[in-house]
Amino acid sequence: RGSELQCLIILFPGAFLIPYILFLIIAGMPLFYMELALGQYNREGAATVWKICPVFKGVGYAVILIALYVGFYYNVIIAWSLYYLFSSFTFELPWTNCDNSWNSPNCTDPKLFNASVLGNGTKYSKYKLTPAAEFYERGVLHLHESRGIHDLGLPRWQLSLCLLVVVIILFFSLWKGVKTSGKVVWITATLPYVVLFVLLIHGITLPGAYNGINAYLHIDFRRLKEATVWIDAATQIFYSLGAGFGVLIAFASYNKFDNNCYRDALLTSTINCVTSFISGFAIFSILGYMAHEHKVKIEDVATEGAGLVFILYPEAISTLSGSTFWAVVFFIMLLTLGIDSSMGGMEAVITGLADDFQILKQHRKLFTFGVSFGTFLLALFCITNGGIYVLTLLDTFAAGTSILFAVLMEAIGVSWFYGVDRFSEDIQQMMGFKPGLYWRLCWKFVSPAFLLFVVIVSIINFKPLTYDDYTFPLWANRIGWGIALSSMILVPAYIIYKFMNVRGTFKEVSRMLINVIKCCYETKCLDLSWQFFSLRYALSLYTRVL
Repeated sequence: RGSELQCLIILFPGAFLIPYILFLIIAGMPLFYMELALGQYNREGAATVWKICPVFKGVGYAVILIALYVGFYYNVIIAWSLYYLFSSFTFELPWTNCDNSWNSPNCTDPKLFNASVLGNGTKYSKYKLTPAAEFYERGVLHLHESRGIHDLGLPRWQLSLCLLVVVIILFFSLWKGVKTSGKVVWITATLPYVVLFVLLIHGITLPGAYNGINAYLHIDFRRLKEATVWIDAATQIFYSLGAGFGVLIAFASYNKFDNNCYRDALLTSTINCVTSFISGFAIFSILGYMAHEHKVKIEDVATEGAGLVFILYPEAISTLSGSTFWAVVFFIMLLTLGIDSSMGGMEAVITGLADDFQILKQHRKLFTFGVSFGTFLLALFCITNGGIYVLTLLDTFAAGTSILFAVLMEAIGVSWFYGVDRFSEDIQQMMGFKPGLYWRLCWKFVSPAFLLFVVIVSIINFKPLTYDDYTFPLWANRIGWGIALSSMILVPAYIIYKFMNVRGTFKEVSRMLINVIKCCYETKCLDLSWQFFSLRYALSLYTRVL
């Protein structure tokens, strides 16, 4: 599927590499392997794959909902890329000067910029009066026309058209399932590598590039004491590999039964993260060039998120000879990366629900249209004057703690309730060999413990949401947590639903269930198979035990 767009957006400093690689080995790869094997063996989407342990079907619904949430705002980022691509087809890029209608009177020409302009200690990356920053915030987002998340305004027609084009592309890429998406991905997954290589070669030839790369590889061990570094590394692993979104399960369900998913897991996860590492050189060579041009420190120009992709990188490109060409190439890369990733997320939603409800499967084209059109309508909130606040809210809460929780419950469901031994036998049926001891230990102990730790730390270290100098009101944070909980609550809710559908009083069912589990452990049946949690079966088993 190529590298996720998030891999290119996020900063990748040296201190980040240590937890990133650690989490890749102990959690990313094992869970990537687990999801591929789950999908391939059971031939089902994210929800119906839990026929192996029906009480955990809520996990499938949770990851489908999370993937749907991400689709609401992810497509907006792709629409921004498309808007920038259209804007790049000019002799002079629109973010190179202060003579445009959207510029403020305080706009500062970057050619006249030096460190003394900041004066008050503001980092260059936070300086919002450059032509590139004003094009993004005033020309594209019209953020200056909004006072906050309570003042959204109407969707902007230019971005609405770009969003519509993106959704149409996604619809026609997915409407026939893997028959069409499999062909589209040949372009969307390979073209970015060509573009990334071209940008990398050109970037390392720029003045100051060496300083940027040196800063990229320098490891500041003091930053490893910060919890946010570890949480960001953990979240990035799941974003970049796609684990927990139902994407891997959905695509693996189309594999041949005897496909070597073990080889696929190792190769794909390794190539994906190596791509992320290499993209860091392309990014930091440009950051080094920017620091050299403006005579400031690397850390003063370094930033993350949209500021890197839509402000600093375009500004750097505008200073190069043949800037129009480089801008077109760069935004084509972003566009293809984004479409590639969004296709995966939407396929997880479509396959997951279509496999669960036959009527949707029988009318897949209509259902695909409904999902595409629904994401378009809800994404309109993100392209209003204050849409960046909605996008920031969704980006923070929709797939942060909730995705980590979903993967945690998935690991527990497969390893402890379905059973690692049984799961290993399934893999042996497909490929002729069982997973090694390392994989079984990671699935049963290491990965769940790591995920539980990260979930707890992410909740404890939560800080009120901000965007630059704007602090979100309390009610917005509550809505954010409501969005996060709306997916997480599906796991216990479905367990309760299954529990309440069993005949007998609550007390009788509880006593029977406890005795069955106790009996299971006393007979050294450490893998609690799904049958013991199918309560009707538990009732009959308990009768036999008596």
